[in-house]
Amino acid sequence: MKRMTIRTIALLAGAAFALGACDVARTLGLEREGPDEFQVLSHAPLTLPPDYRLRPPDPGAVRPQQVAPRDSARQTLTGGEAGGAAARSAGESALLSKVGGAQVDSSFRRRIDEETAEIAEKNRRLLDDLIFWEDRKSHASVVDAEAESKRLRENAALGKPPTEGETPTIQRR
Repeated sequence: MKRMTIRTIALLAGAAFALGACDVARTLGLEREGPDEFQVLSHAPLTLPPDYRLRPPDPGAVRPQQVAPRDSARQTLTGGEAGGAAARSAGESALLSKVGGAQVDSSFRRRIDEETAEIAEKNRRLLDDLIFWEDRKSHASVVDAEAESKRLRENAALGKPPTEGETPTIQRR
């Protein structure tokens, strides 16, 4: 009997340990968790200044070569510095002038929006015709509650069945 209870206790302890082992590894720091990719910022590399007479930076001071994340994102999205033409090399400027890229029409976004709106409208009509191939008008009718109640009372007073007469409906415009 004692042997059976010791075995039962050992099995229960083993099961409890096995179930709790998942959180134990995390609690003890044995399970590795990666950094949050949205919180990681890249910093400018540490380099020796060319002039060795410069004083070292103050601890905790903002690095002069460090770019704010918002400015870095704007630079990445726009494809260069905020100035645009000032960031181009002489070769890029020559190539743009040869192909006529320096004189860009400022209304190109409006024209693209108009053209894509026309295409989107045609596609929407086609999709509507494919999806809603039946007549879109509702075949359901809405009963006029007051007029129906009045009709039922009149039928009951005259001894007629409730199904006799036309059911009044609300006409949609």
